[in-house]
Amino acid sequence: MARYLLTRAWHSALTLVLASVVVFLGIRALPGDPALALAGEDRSPEALAAIRAEYGLDRPLTVQFGHYVERALQGDFGSSIRTGIPVSDMLRTALPVTIELSFLAILIATALGVGAGVVAAVRRGRPAEWVANFLALVGLSVPHFWLGLLAILYLSVATGLFPASGFVPFFEDPVGNLHHIILPALILGTGLAAIIMRQTRSAMLDSLSADYVRTAKAKGLSPRAVIGRHALRNSLIVVVTIVGLQLGGLISGAVVTEQIFGLPGFGKMTIDAVFQRDYPVIQAVVLLTATAYIVINFLVDLVYSLIDPRIRVAGDAA
Repeated sequence: MARYLLTRAWHSALTLVLASVVVFLGIRALPGDPALALAGEDRSPEALAAIRAEYGLDRPLTVQFGHYVERALQGDFGSSIRTGIPVSDMLRTALPVTIELSFLAILIATALGVGAGVVAAVRRGRPAEWVANFLALVGLSVPHFWLGLLAILYLSVATGLFPASGFVPFFEDPVGNLHHIILPALILGTGLAAIIMRQTRSAMLDSLSADYVRTAKAKGLSPRAVIGRHALRNSLIVVVTIVGLQLGGLISGAVVTEQIFGLPGFGKMTIDAVFQRDYPVIQAVVLLTATAYIVINFLVDLVYSLIDPRIRVAGDAA
C-alpha cells in the first residue's frame, strides 16, 4: 500500500510540474499585450518599456518561468497587473466562495443522484424508475444558465424565498450564508445529480444480478441489507469516480452560476482576468485548478482502496 501511494504521489507531482509549464506558456500565447492595456492613452514606446520592465515582461521566458516557480512555491503569485492587489489576497477572498458552492452542490447532487439511482434500479420497470429517468433527462438537457434565470425569476423575484444575488460569509452569518448559497448550489448540482443517477442505476443493475447478491438473498438477508451492504457498496466505485472528477470541474467551472447569482467567487475572478490579460491572476487560477484535479484524483484512489480491498492488494503487488 505504501509503495502504491508513493507511486501515485510521484505521478501527481510530475503532472503538476508539467501543468505549470503548460499554463505558463499557454497564457503567454494568448493574443493581446497587457502592457498596452495598462498604458491607457499613453502608449509611447517609453511608457510601454517601463511597464514591461516593472512587471518583468521584457525578460526571457526562461527567466520569467524561474521567478514564477520560485514565488509560487512560497505561496506568492505576484500582484494583479490591473489592480496591484496581491493575487494571494484575491484568492483568499474568492476561493472560499467557490469551494463552499462546489461542495454544497456535490452534497446535493450525491444525495439526489444516489437515492434516485438506487430507487430506479430496485424498482426497475415501475413508475418510480420512469420518473427518475425523466428527471435525469431534464437535468442533463436543461442549461444551467436558463435554469438559474428561472429560479431567480420565480423563487427570488416573484416569491422572495431566496435572494437574487449576493453573498454573506459563513462565519459572519451562517443562516444568511446558507440562505444565499443554497439556490446556486441546487442549480449547479442538478446536472451532476442526473449524471450520478444514471451511473448509479447502471452499476446497481449490474450488482443486483451478480452471484454474491443472489447468495445473500439465499441466506435470508433482508432486502435492505442486500441492497445497502452488498449491492450499493460495490456500486460506489462508479459514484466515487464521478464525484471526484466532477468536484474538480465544479471548482473551475462554476463560472456561469457565479455570474448569474452575483457570487464573488473563483469563476468571476477568472473571467475578469482573462479579459484584462492579467497574467499573474490567470496563472494562479489555472495552476490551482490543476492542483485541485490532481489532489482530488489522488484522494479518489485512496477511497477506492477503502471501498474495495482488492485494489489494496493490486496496489501492493504493483
